[in-house]
Amino acid sequence: MKKLTLLLLLVHFSHAQESVDLDYYLPQNVSYNPDIPVPRSVIGHEVGEWHVTHDRLIEYMKILSEASDRIAMEDRGTTYEGRPLPLLVITAPENHRNIENIRQQHIKLTESGGSDLNTDTMPTVVYQGFSIHGNEPSGSNAALIAAYYLAAGQGPEMDELLNNVVILFDPAMNPDGLQRFAHWANTNRSKNLNPDNNEREYHETWPGGRTNHYWFDMNRDWLPVQLPESRARIKSFHRWLPNILTDHHEMGTNTTFFFQPGEPARVHPLTPETNQELTREIAQFHVRALDDIGSLYFSEENYDDYFYGKGSTFPDINGGIGILFEQGSSRGHVQESDNGLLTFPFTIRNQFVTALSTLEAAKNMRKKLLDYQRDFYAKTRTEAARSKGSAIVFGNEKDAAKTYHLAEILKKHRIRIYDVAEDFTEKGKRYKKGFSYIVPRNQKNTKIIDAMFETRTEFADSLFYDISSWTFPLAFDMDYTEVNTSRAGSEITELQLPEGKVTKKSDYAYLFEWHEYYTPKALYRILQKGIRAKVSRSVFSVEDKEYDYGTIMIPVHNQDMNSDELHSFLLEVAEESHIDIHGVSTGYAAGTDLGSSQFGTLEMPKAAMLTGNGITPYDAGEVWHLLDQRYDIPLTKIDESYFNRVDLDKYNIFILTSSRGHLDSTIKIKLNNWVKNGGTLIACRNAISWLKSNELIKTEFRKTDIVAKGITYGEQRDFHGAQVTGGAIFKADIDRSHPINFGYKNNSISLFRNTNIFMEPDKQSYNNPIQYTDAPLVSGYISEENLEQLKGSVPFKIQRSGKGKIILFTDNTNFRAFWFGTNKLFMNAIYFHKFM
Repeated sequence: MKKLTLLLLLVHFSHAQESVDLDYYLPQNVSYNPDIPVPRSVIGHEVGEWHVTHDRLIEYMKILSEASDRIAMEDRGTTYEGRPLPLLVITAPENHRNIENIRQQHIKLTESGGSDLNTDTMPTVVYQGFSIHGNEPSGSNAALIAAYYLAAGQGPEMDELLNNVVILFDPAMNPDGLQRFAHWANTNRSKNLNPDNNEREYHETWPGGRTNHYWFDMNRDWLPVQLPESRARIKSFHRWLPNILTDHHEMGTNTTFFFQPGEPARVHPLTPETNQELTREIAQFHVRALDDIGSLYFSEENYDDYFYGKGSTFPDINGGIGILFEQGSSRGHVQESDNGLLTFPFTIRNQFVTALSTLEAAKNMRKKLLDYQRDFYAKTRTEAARSKGSAIVFGNEKDAAKTYHLAEILKKHRIRIYDVAEDFTEKGKRYKKGFSYIVPRNQKNTKIIDAMFETRTEFADSLFYDISSWTFPLAFDMDYTEVNTSRAGSEITELQLPEGKVTKKSDYAYLFEWHEYYTPKALYRILQKGIRAKVSRSVFSVEDKEYDYGTIMIPVHNQDMNSDELHSFLLEVAEESHIDIHGVSTGYAAGTDLGSSQFGTLEMPKAAMLTGNGITPYDAGEVWHLLDQRYDIPLTKIDESYFNRVDLDKYNIFILTSSRGHLDSTIKIKLNNWVKNGGTLIACRNAISWLKSNELIKTEFRKTDIVAKGITYGEQRDFHGAQVTGGAIFKADIDRSHPINFGYKNNSISLFRNTNIFMEPDKQSYNNPIQYTDAPLVSGYISEENLEQLKGSVPFKIQRSGKGKIILFTDNTNFRAFWFGTNKLFMNAIYFHKFM
C-alpha cells in the first residue's frame, strides 16, 4: 500500500513538473491572429512557468496595445514605488473610434436625461481587476492570457463580444505587492518543483506581498481612497460607471474556488435585492465555465457583501454588480493540498475562465444590466428628490485641514459639496466658512452619501467578513448634523487646503494652537531646526485671543536665529503646514503667563518601531504612513531579526504595534531595560496582551470568557464568530486638560475598535483621561456580552516603569489611513509623553 501511494504521488509530482503552454488555458474553438504576440515572446517564459514580474506584465500590455486596434492603454499615474498604473480599454475597433461618445451615452443612462436612451444598441461596461493583493498572483498572471485572448481571438463570437462590451482591464491592481511576491516565489523556485508544504517557497518573509508599499490592504480603500492606486481606480470607475466589476483574489491552499453571491444574510441594506438577483444570474455563467473544465467551486457562503470599501461591494451602491472571485492558492508553483497537487497553472486557468464567463454574462445580459443601472439611478433620484432641501453640514471650527480631507474624499466620489453661506451655530456646534461644508442629499450619488454618513446598530447577522461601521464624520472627529440647503453658499469646484500664515512679526514670542491637523508636522520642523519650543498645559489669553490646552509657544530670544530669520522660517512652516502662527508682543496673559512653569519644554521625537515576524504589517504600515507621508517625521523601522543588536538609547520613543504571533523573549528584556532607563514605549491593541503576558505591565483586564449554553456543535462557529468585534465605533468621554487630549475641542470622541481588550479604569479619575461611556455604541456590531464589558472601561493607560513609561492604546488610532480624527491622540503620545 505504501509503495502504491508513493507511486501515485510520483506520478502527480512528475505531472506538476511539466510546463504548460497556451493550449492548456485557451478555448480551442477559437482561432488566433498570428500577428498578435503571445505572452512568452515578451515575458520570456510560458504563463504559469514562473511568476510574472510587474515590469514584464506591463511591458506585454504595452506591446499588445501597440499590436492590436482593439486595445487602448491609459496612463493613470504611479504607485509609491513609481510603478505605472495603466488601464487597458478593450473593445471592437469600431467602438474605439466612437469611444468617448459611448462613454458619455453610458453616463447619460444614469442621469435624468437617460430615460429615452435605447439600451438595445448600447454596449455594457465591465471593469476587470486582477490581484489587488500582490501575493494572490493567479489573477495578474491570468490577465496575460485574458488580454492575449481578447486581442488575438477571431471569429463571429469574438466579434459579437467586442461589439457589445467595453472592457476596462486593470492587469495589476497592486503593482508593488505583486513585484514583491513574484521576486519571492521566483527566487525560491527549484528546477525540480517541490510541492512539500514546508518548502520555503510557500512561506514568504514578512511583510509578504499582500500589501502595497506602506503595507496597506488596498481592497479596503475603495471608499476612503487614501492611496495612489485607489485614487487611480476610483477616477476610472466614476468616469465610466461599469455594469460589472470583477475582483480576482486567492484564499487558502486547501480550498477550491469561490464566486459571488456570498452569504445571503450578510448584504448591506443599501444594496437593492435586484443586485443580488443579477449576481446569482451571472453566477450561472461561472458554474458552466468551471463545470466544463472540471473545477470544484462554491458560492453563497464564507464571504459577504457588506463593507462598501471592498472592490466587490463598492459597485453595489453605484448601480453596478460587484463580483468577488477567490481561488485556492498555490502560493508558489505547486503545493500539496486536500484536493491533490495544486499547480500554479491550474489556479491561473480558473481565474482566466471566470474572467471569460464574466464577459459572456455581460454580453448575454447586456440589456438587463443596462436597464438595471438606469433603474437604479432613477429610483435613487426619486428617493433623493423626497429629501429636497435636506443636507448634511460637517466641519470642525478649529481644524480646516482635517475638514478639507473629508471633503476631498467626497469630491473623489463626485459628490457635490458647498461652502456655508455664513457662519452659524446648530445644536450647540459652530460651523464656519472655510472650516465647514454642506452636502445636499438631493444629488446623483446620494447612496454613497448614505453609506458614508449613516450610523447603524441593528443587523440581520452577527458575523462580518470585515468592519461593521465606517461613519466618515466620526472617523474624522467632525461635528455634523442635518440642516436645510438654505444654509449653503456656493458650490465648491476646486478644493484648497487652508493657507497658513504668520499674523505678525514678533520680537517676543510666537504661538499656535494644537487643533489643526498638520500641527505635528509644523512642530517637527521647528524642533528639527534646533528652535526651542514649549507646550502650554493650561488655557490662557494674550492680546484678546484665547489659546487652548496644548498651545505651542516659541520664544524669540535665546534662539540660534535672530528675530528676522525666525520670522522668515516660521512663515515657511506656516505655509507648508497650513496653520496660523500668531506673533505676540507680551508675555502677560489672562490665565497663565508665557514664562510660567505651565509651559513645558519640548524635545524632538526620535522614534523607532518594531517590524518583522510577529508584528501585524497593517498596523505597523499605518504608523509608518502617518509619520512619513502626513507629518514628514522620520521613523526607524527595526526588524525583530536584528533588534537585539540595536542601541535603543538613540531613541526616546519606541512603538510596538499589534502582534500576531510569537515575539522573542529577548525583546521583552531589552525593552524592559530601555523603559526603566527613561524610554517611552507606545503599545497598541494586542501588543498590550503581549506586554501583560510577559509581565511588563500590571494593567487589569476585564474577563472576556463567554460560556456557550444551548449551542449545538453545528452552531459553534457562528457562536464564536458573533463574539468577534470586527470593527465598530464607540463613544468615550475625554479630559481635555490631559496632554493625550491636547488639540481636541469637544468633551467626547468617537473611537474605532476591533479588539476585545477591556482595560479596567484607575481608581483615581484623573488617570482616566479617555473613558468609554455607559452607552458607548455609536455605530456597528458588538455582542451584548462584550458591550457590557466595554462600558466604563478605558482605551488608554499610562504605566510608569523606573524612569520611563509605557503608554497603552487598546484601539487603532490610525486605522486604514482614513481615521483622521484620532491621529492626534497618537501624535500626542509621541510629543507630550514626558508631561503625562
